[in-house]
Amino acid sequence: MRDREKARNRAQELVGRMTLEEKVSQLKYDAPAIKRLGIPAYNWWNEGLHGVARAGVATSFPQAIGMAAAFDKELLFQVGEVIAVEGRAKYNTYSSLEDRDIYKGLTYWSPNVNIFRDPRWGRGHETYGEDPYLTGELGKAYVQGLQGDGEYLTAAACAKHFAVHSGPEALRHEFDAEVSKKDLYETYLPAFEKLVKDAEVEAVMGAYNRTNGEPCCGSKMLMKDILRGEWGFQGHYVSDCWAIRDFHTKHMVTNSAEESAALALHCGCDVNCGITYLHLLKAYQDGLVTEEEITEAAVRLFTTRFLLGLFDDTPYNTITFDKLECKEHLEIADRATAESVVLLKNNGILPLKKEELKTIGVIGPNANSRAALIGNYHGTSSRYITILEGIQDAVNEDTRVYYSEGCHLFRDKIESISCGQDRISEAILVARNSEVVVLCLGLDETMEGEEGDTGNSYASGDKIDLLLPKPQRELLEAVIQVGKPVIVVNMTGSAMDLRYANQHAAAVIQAWYPGARGGRVIAELLFGERPFSGKLPVTFYRCTEDLPDFEDYSMKGRTYRYFEGEVLYPFGYGLSCQNVEIKHVNLGAENIKEVQTVSVDLSRGIDLLVTVENKSMMAACEVIQVYGKELDSGLVPLKPRLCAFERVKLAPAQEKQITVHVEADAFLVVNEEGKKQKDGKMIQISVGFGQPDNRTKELTGKECCTFVIERLDQ
Repeated sequence: MRDREKARNRAQELVGRMTLEEKVSQLKYDAPAIKRLGIPAYNWWNEGLHGVARAGVATSFPQAIGMAAAFDKELLFQVGEVIAVEGRAKYNTYSSLEDRDIYKGLTYWSPNVNIFRDPRWGRGHETYGEDPYLTGELGKAYVQGLQGDGEYLTAAACAKHFAVHSGPEALRHEFDAEVSKKDLYETYLPAFEKLVKDAEVEAVMGAYNRTNGEPCCGSKMLMKDILRGEWGFQGHYVSDCWAIRDFHTKHMVTNSAEESAALALHCGCDVNCGITYLHLLKAYQDGLVTEEEITEAAVRLFTTRFLLGLFDDTPYNTITFDKLECKEHLEIADRATAESVVLLKNNGILPLKKEELKTIGVIGPNANSRAALIGNYHGTSSRYITILEGIQDAVNEDTRVYYSEGCHLFRDKIESISCGQDRISEAILVARNSEVVVLCLGLDETMEGEEGDTGNSYASGDKIDLLLPKPQRELLEAVIQVGKPVIVVNMTGSAMDLRYANQHAAAVIQAWYPGARGGRVIAELLFGERPFSGKLPVTFYRCTEDLPDFEDYSMKGRTYRYFEGEVLYPFGYGLSCQNVEIKHVNLGAENIKEVQTVSVDLSRGIDLLVTVENKSMMAACEVIQVYGKELDSGLVPLKPRLCAFERVKLAPAQEKQITVHVEADAFLVVNEEGKKQKDGKMIQISVGFGQPDNRTKELTGKECCTFVIERLDQ
C-alpha cells in the first residue's frame, strides 16, 4: 500500500532546499535538472490512451472508443497494466542513456473520460463513449491497472479533460460550456469522481474551455470546490497544453500572462503544459502569488515523483526492454480487438465459410490502410496487419483475393491528373469477379481528431455531418449495385450515417480503429474463428438533423438517456453469430421471470444471479447489461440508464451463472441542485444483452427480462 504522507514529507524536505527560482522551474511540464540537489530533468508529458504513444515501438491496442465497445473491465485493467510495464521498460532504458525527453516519463495523460455527447466531436474516439457509468467503470479499471497496487506507482494516470469538454474543437480556446448543476453532476462529473475517489487517480488535467464562465484550468468551482473540496483529491493538477495562455488571449478573463499564471496557481494548477508559468516570478514580484502557493505546487509534484519511486531502487527498475511487444502483451491486444468489433447487421452471411470460397473481393480506402488501424495518440508498431493482409493470410491457398482501393479516403481521385473516381471501375470489376465483397470504408486520424493534429482543417478535426465522404458514398453504391453480397466494414472512431449500408449490405461491421495488427483479428472474426461480441458505447443516429446544436451542452435530446427519436443503432447494441439467451434472473430467492415485483432494501445495492445459455455449437461471448429507472420520479433521465454490466464467455452449448452487482448509487437520482438523493419507490430493472427499447428488440429479436423493485430503504 502506498504511503502518500511519507512521500509528501520527503517532497517537503526536498522542495524546502530549493530556491524560489528552482521551485518555479519545476512547475513546467519540461522540468529542468537541479544538479546540486541530485534531481534529474523530468518531462511530465506522456500519452497512453491505447498503448505507450509517441516514443517508439510499443504494443498497439484499439483506440479507446473501441476498447469501450468491449464492455470489459478486466480487459481495461490488463491494458493499463501492459502500458505501465512497457512504459517502465522505456523509462528504465531511456534514462540509462540520460534520455529524458518528452513522451519518455511515467506520467501518462490518460485516460480521457469526457462524455462523447455529440457524434460530430473529432476527439470522441479518445473516450469511452456517451454513458457516465460505462465511462467511469472502464476508466477506473484502466487507472487501477496502470497505477498498480504496490508500494510505488507503476505509472501515474491522469483523468482528462476536467470538465464539460467535448467540442467544438475550433472554438475550444474561447468557448464557454454553459451547463446546469443537474447535467454537471449527472453526466459530466461522475466518471471523474469515480476515478478520484475509487481509483485514486494521481493527476487530473483541465480542459481548454470555460465552464459556466470560469476557465477550466483556473476554475474555483471545478478545481477548489469540487475536486479538492468535495472529492478530497490529493494528487496534482496539470493544464492542457497552452490552455493557461488562453486566459488572456482567448477567454479574456485576465489581462496579462502574469495574471493568467496567478489565476491558475491560485486554483491549484501544479503543472503548466505550455510556457505561461515562465511569468510566475514576475507575478510573485508583483504580489499576485505567494511563495507558499509556489511551494505547495512543487510539493505536490515531487510527491508524485516520490510515489513513482524515481529517487529509489524499486522493483520496477528491473523491467527490461524485452517487455515491449512481447507475446503476452500482443495476445491481450488481439483480445481487445476481438471484443471491440461490433456486428451491426448480419443477414446470415457471417461467419464466412472459408473452405467454400474460391474468390473474395476486398475493396475500399481503408482496406489496406495503416492509418485506419491506429487512431490518434498512437505509438509505433513493429508490424502492421491491414484488413486486406489479414484476409490474404487467412484464406485457403486456392482462394483468390482480389483488391481495389476503390477511391481516395476523401478526395475525388487518387492519381492527380486522372479524371474523377479513377478507381471505381476497378472496384466494380473486383466485385463482379468475387463471390463476396468486404468493403472497408470510414475515416482515420486525418479526418477526425484533435484541432491542429488532423488534415481536416475545415472543421478542426470535428465532423460537419455523419456522412461518409462523397467518394466513399459513391463507391458504396457502385459496389452494392453489382449485386454480390457485400460486407461493409466501417472504420471510424464515431457514429456515422450508415442507413444505406444497413438497407442494402449483407452485413455491417463497426471496426473502429482496431490497433496495428487488427486486420488479422478482423479476418478471424469474419471467418468465425472468433465470436463477435462488441457493443456500441455510443448511439448511432440517423442524421445530424436529429440532434441539438453542437454548441449546446444541455443533455436534452442527447445520448440514449435523453434522445426522443428513433435511432439507427442503439447504445449497448451489438449482434452475435451465436444464439445466447438469458434463462433465469434471480434476486435472492426470487425468480424474476415468475415474480414481477419484489421488495428490497437497496442501501447496499443488489446482486442479480443471471443464468445464460449458449444454444449454438460454437463458442460465444455476450455482455449482460442491467438498466434501471425510477418509475415515480421526475428527476430521472428519459430512458432507463445503464447501471451494471458483465462480459461472459461461453463454450458451445454451455450454461453459466453470472453474478451481476448493481451498486447502491445506481438507485440514486440527481436533483436540480446537483445533489444525489433517493426519489421514488418503484424502480424498473431490465436485464438483457442491450437496452430495454423497441429498436434493440427489433434488431435483435430479443427482449430484456424486466421487473420492478419496491424499495424498502426510504
